[in-house]
Amino acid sequence: MKIGIDFGTSNSAAAAVIEGQVVPIRFGEAEQFRTTVYFPEVMRDPNDFELTPALEHELHRLIDAASREARAAGQERAPDALRRDAMRVVRRQWMEEQMRQPLSSTTLLQNAVYGDEALEAYFEENEGNLVQSPKSMLGYNLHPRARQTITGIATHILEHIRLTASRQLDAPVRTATLGRPVQFRSSIGAAGNDQALEILHTAAIAAGFDNVDFLEEPAAAAMHYHAESADEHDALVVDIGGGTTDIAHARVGGTQAPTIHRAWGIARGGTDIDLALSLSGYMPLFGRGISRVPAHHYVEAAMVQDMPRQREFRQHTYRDVDAPWGKRLQALQDTGNTARLYREVERCKIALSSAPTHDSVLDFIERDLALHTSAEQLGAAAAGYVGELTQLLAQVREDIGRDPAAVFLTGGMSRAGYLQQALEAAFPQARLVRGNPSFGVVHGLALAASH
Repeated sequence: MKIGIDFGTSNSAAAAVIEGQVVPIRFGEAEQFRTTVYFPEVMRDPNDFELTPALEHELHRLIDAASREARAAGQERAPDALRRDAMRVVRRQWMEEQMRQPLSSTTLLQNAVYGDEALEAYFEENEGNLVQSPKSMLGYNLHPRARQTITGIATHILEHIRLTASRQLDAPVRTATLGRPVQFRSSIGAAGNDQALEILHTAAIAAGFDNVDFLEEPAAAAMHYHAESADEHDALVVDIGGGTTDIAHARVGGTQAPTIHRAWGIARGGTDIDLALSLSGYMPLFGRGISRVPAHHYVEAAMVQDMPRQREFRQHTYRDVDAPWGKRLQALQDTGNTARLYREVERCKIALSSAPTHDSVLDFIERDLALHTSAEQLGAAAAGYVGELTQLLAQVREDIGRDPAAVFLTGGMSRAGYLQQALEAAFPQARLVRGNPSFGVVHGLALAASH
């Protein structure tokens, strides 16, 4: 049995073709789940480091040795500098020892919680590890240990999908077609695409798949649109997701197989709007632009998908920051509160896509703390992404040299009216077809997997 898997930045889904019909895989009562996993057992974290008597002895040994070396070289080093360097060595040695004694992968998988339930469990338990949107990190420059961790998390998610599909279909699921963006989010250029695919392939095999292949997500959406189109025509397929925006130019409809002419993509999407809205709308409540706290602290707090930045934010000290910013920032550092704030930002973005205003209650930070946000504020926050989308659409228009007969729109962010308006402005002669925002890609992946 072969299934199609949409491993998304924000949400993930899977489907299979059974007797000629696309059958979604159900995760509980839903046909998708938030790409978030909660591990109740605490994974190895540098923040767990504490000086034991043995480590204290090693610290003093390193300080004495470094001090003797400095004196022998005719140098004088400050005690604080000696202790800081020695502490860094001891901490690194401790972390390496922890990595040699990893928690059982089986234990982690058995107790992992996925989707929105992962958020709720994390908030309730107030411990363990919550990992959100691991796909957004696949193409980044990763330390070998970080790569191992990200691969392990992707493995857990793909294993969850495979086992859920096997139970529903009452057959062992061993092969899959995985969706992939045209361009992964990356800090290492084109090499990020290769790395991301390597990580996903390694994770899929570790998750129990015997074989996997990849299909660009807009090509998968084109297959879905093709299956629903009676007449053959020229189309642009636009997939706007949480982390990436992908476009395919295709010939669809009729009796022939769809033809994909070309694809374009940028590593930007809904999470970029979330970040901009958080920084411009929510973070001023914590002193952004008002207090003396460096601007990058607020970026660290807002980027919940970036585990290193989240750790850095939790390590800052705000005891001396003026009221009320200091206490609010300390409250934001409490376990789970950056995730709670991010969820409020997401709710606000979704609500303002169809309503003029939205009120967020932030009493988990401070009693009676709330924020009133308008659609105009969302528009200002989204302006950076809309500008990049407009440039991409102009490039596509130039490359194909004409308006297509239709523009088929899918992906979670395709619900936003301001993005639909951008597409209509870019291709005024084309018919805008609004597809299923959540399932256009996964249905196409299931069709591809069945061939």
